[in-house]
Amino acid sequence: MELEKAQQDGLVESLAWVIMPDHFHWLTALHCATLSSLMQRVKSRSAIAINKHLLSEGQVWQKGFHDHALRRGGDLLKTARYVVANPLRAGLAKRLGDYPLWDAVWLP
Repeated sequence: MELEKAQQDGLVESLAWVIMPDHFHWLTALHCATLSSLMQRVKSRSAIAINKHLLSEGQVWQKGFHDHALRRGGDLLKTARYVVANPLRAGLAKRLGDYPLWDAVWLP
């Protein structure tokens, strides 16, 4: 998975993420990449892999991205909970444990 690869490559510290049908939410601490270059890398590499797996072509993710800067502290855990709860709000699952495409560093 490209989110994990970006962390393994030292570009980010991945704190929480969830993959939705046509976009993803990702709470990260940037290390040695710009947000624009990171998003371009993750979205393009994952789209290539997804299209190859599905034997298809074309756009996988929504165009562009939205960012919101946070400081480490009080809002971080609240934001992580918001990120991983997106499938619940979208009606994709009734319980978070029923949705397989998410993770957070606060889990044991």
